[in-house]
Amino acid sequence: MATCAPDPLFPLEDFHDETAQKASKEHFKIPVSSEMAHEKAQSHTSTIPNSEVPSYDDGSTSFSAADAPQIVRNKPFDAKEAQVLPQIFISNKTYTYDERVALFCDHIIGQCSAEDADEAISFYIIEKLASKRTWTAVWKTSPEVLLVNCDIGDLPFVGVLVDVNCTPCEGKSLPLRVSISVAEPYSSNIANLPRELVEDVLREHDYSVPILDVYPIQGMGADVDNIAEYLEHARFFYDFLWRDWDDEEECDEYAGLIEKRIQLYYDIQDGTIPGPISERYRKTLEEYRSKRLDLTKFQTKIRGEALPGEAVECWKKYYEMSMLCGLLKFWEDLRLRSHGPFYPRIYKRRKGQRTSGRIVTHIVAQIMTTDMIKNFSADTLIQQHDSLSAALDSCFSGDTVVVFPGEYHAVALASLTDDITIKGEGERKEVLFYSDPSHDNFVASKASKVMLMNLTLVQHGTCDGIVVVESGQLTLDNCVLKCQGTGVCVLTGASLVMKNCEISGAKGAGVELYPGSIAELHRNEIHHCSNQLAKDSKGSQGGINLKVLPQPQLKLTDNHIHDNHGYGVTILVPDNLYKASEDLEQTASGDKNETDYLSKALQKLSLEITTNKLESNTKGDIGLLRKMWVNS
Repeated sequence: MATCAPDPLFPLEDFHDETAQKASKEHFKIPVSSEMAHEKAQSHTSTIPNSEVPSYDDGSTSFSAADAPQIVRNKPFDAKEAQVLPQIFISNKTYTYDERVALFCDHIIGQCSAEDADEAISFYIIEKLASKRTWTAVWKTSPEVLLVNCDIGDLPFVGVLVDVNCTPCEGKSLPLRVSISVAEPYSSNIANLPRELVEDVLREHDYSVPILDVYPIQGMGADVDNIAEYLEHARFFYDFLWRDWDDEEECDEYAGLIEKRIQLYYDIQDGTIPGPISERYRKTLEEYRSKRLDLTKFQTKIRGEALPGEAVECWKKYYEMSMLCGLLKFWEDLRLRSHGPFYPRIYKRRKGQRTSGRIVTHIVAQIMTTDMIKNFSADTLIQQHDSLSAALDSCFSGDTVVVFPGEYHAVALASLTDDITIKGEGERKEVLFYSDPSHDNFVASKASKVMLMNLTLVQHGTCDGIVVVESGQLTLDNCVLKCQGTGVCVLTGASLVMKNCEISGAKGAGVELYPGSIAELHRNEIHHCSNQLAKDSKGSQGGINLKVLPQPQLKLTDNHIHDNHGYGVTILVPDNLYKASEDLEQTASGDKNETDYLSKALQKLSLEITTNKLESNTKGDIGLLRKMWVNS
């Protein structure tokens, strides 16, 4: 079996220090690789994505004198103040998925193995450098390279204006290096960075730096602009497509693996993968790199034969890194990611009832008054909390949480493991729960009996589901669910009772029933759902979506299901469940054969659909979608 790293008792030859990058939320929603994540690609020792360059109202990315940070030094330098850096070239071109695949998989990587990827990138850059050998650029490097014993604050990089000479290029394998010299006028993003300090550092490196550390400035002509674009493509490869374990494992079709990672990049960019999950992926990748760096540093401290304690610690770090590597591979596998789940669940332990058997009513309000408790019986045990999270942490099975009007962040709702009731006091629109975008779910119920009453759930960020019933039974009564991600999901074996509720805005179906689930929906309004998730009309899931085999059980009474993209109720069945016709969809209206297919489906399912109002759904009231899928 291929491993994620070499023998932990020997140094990793192809890995060294990382420099943290902050990804712009607008341009980078997936993890940015370490700037020194691959020693052969030392061209990333100090680079940051273009999104890191500060932008201003006029659209420029140059620093003003007021914006340039100052070095806070322990001892003064007699230094002339540097001028501001000019604007670097940033391409305005956006690339589609197909264009990225054609560029990296067909043109750059081709038939190369992972071990040859660096050479392929090197050849790609050299090909363009022939058009222009000298130009001016901003050299970006880690603050630690130039600044020692200085308080630099949260400075992502140190930039210096330099003249670049890439004649001749020093070899074809990365790190490709170019010769640089400090350009006139002396310019930096640090106003009082001493020029002599820069010269000393460059002299130590023979005035040679990795080519990906230099960023051509604007206004140098079309040839230099093209070089800048080629360098951007190389940085994109190491930021988003390369993994530290690639050249440690055998891969028959490396270009195919790169294609999957390009798909991952675009799935995160367009929201196909919910934001919280992509954020967890990013953090896991960062943690993996941190563990790998820790292992490398620990190995370098071992002199001679490792002592028993050092060997144990080394293996511990190695296996921690290996576990994270395995998890990342799981996430990156498109087949597994398609049918989820592609993030780990950490289950909260069920408390059960108190040993005393007492039941407590928890009041959530900033200030408690006598009017709040006047309707409680005299023997009610009451505990007041300032926050919803504090109340839920104090709950045991059988408790009730009464939430008074206000806005609350509902992090603790992501893991409901005890049988409790949570109800709002007053109008449901006055008790608002907001999701935390950094969490996978908004509400996740795992207890045998949970009830939410008289509340408004407002989903911020593309969480996995506004409500997910993983096991047991969840009752929603008189609640408003304002979705931004997916709607209510009822997983296999779980049960949902929903009464007098309103669901709107879900990117997928308003209610999605997995095989073997149970749902009773009475007097609800489900509207304007499945508007964003589907890439084409055939994939629209409508207001309610049922996945068949084994059959879910559904009772619908007096519901109003309207203005959804797709059918009001969609029944999704495998292609081999019924004898196929050429069409993948069978609608509730049409010729006799289509009607027969739908009738057979309804007869086989445990459906009770009475006195409901279905209207203005783009594809009709009830539809049968025949499709092959794999159960998670």
